[in-house]
Amino acid sequence: MQSKIYPMTFMPVLKDYLWGGRNLESKLGRILPDGIVAESWEIAGHEDGTSVVENGLHKGKLLTEVHSELGIDLIGSRSEWAQNRSKFPLLIKVLDANKALSVQVHPDDEYALENEGNELGKTEMWVILHAEPNAKVILGVKKETSPAAFEQAISNGDLEKYLHEISVKTGDHICVPAGSLHAIMDGLVIAEIQQNSNTTYRVYDWNRVDADGKPRALHVKQALEVTNFDQIEPKLSAPKIIENVPGLKRSLLCKNKYFTVERVELSQGSEFTGACTGETFEIWGVIDGTAEIVCTEILRMSAVKFALLPAVLGDFKIKAASDTVLLRAYVE
Repeated sequence: MQSKIYPMTFMPVLKDYLWGGRNLESKLGRILPDGIVAESWEIAGHEDGTSVVENGLHKGKLLTEVHSELGIDLIGSRSEWAQNRSKFPLLIKVLDANKALSVQVHPDDEYALENEGNELGKTEMWVILHAEPNAKVILGVKKETSPAAFEQAISNGDLEKYLHEISVKTGDHICVPAGSLHAIMDGLVIAEIQQNSNTTYRVYDWNRVDADGKPRALHVKQALEVTNFDQIEPKLSAPKIIENVPGLKRSLLCKNKYFTVERVELSQGSEFTGACTGETFEIWGVIDGTAEIVCTEILRMSAVKFALLPAVLGDFKIKAASDTVLLRAYVE
């Protein structure tokens, strides 16, 4: 009899926003439908997009259906608050920023719950999977940026002078707490780990128009209320090495109350041994190379692919079939 508890992979939900392209095909080797693909929601249980299990006993079910069936056994006791809201805690995406995204900001939980119904705030983080030369992101504001001057610049259509740019390259990571003014600029393919929320307040859209020749809506009032204007010219944070032994290197990338994300580097034939003991699910993503998740069965994954390990899975191993780089996300 097949088990209900096993590592699950998913068929992603694709989004065709105007800034997307074909880089998930040309850079990541994915088979895509015709047209623009901007976002691939890899593991998602949101009303705006829910991914479907593609393996095992739950094959064909929505993540929301699996969560409803397994409950706390899927997400773990540390995410009981999410269980009480019937929400899967995280949302995993891959983004093709073929063109620059809008300048935007996300609220925290308190603001979102007060103003957006049962929607949560959005703290997120990015890992750069591919970067063209001279690629940049926007994070925070420049020195001496006041809310009043910022608002006036939005009206004038010349906000660029207040936006803080950071040069990025493949392998970099960026932690983006709620309230951070930010934009992913063109020439980037990014893995994003975030709260399970789709609340975005668009501040500035480079004075462009959509396919119908109309400017996309801005959310200036909300953005001004939630933007952290004390986030002045931040720098990239360096990975913190937490384990470094022959064949295995673990680095802490981002840690907050919603998720912890590590980068795990394994040489060919090496293993990482872990256990899901009921406290938290784990999400593992292969971003370079090929690896196997070994527990009651073996799940083989190549880049770029993510798997969900239920909180009560028990012991597991990540075994590298080649030199492999993985992302590991969980709740502490």
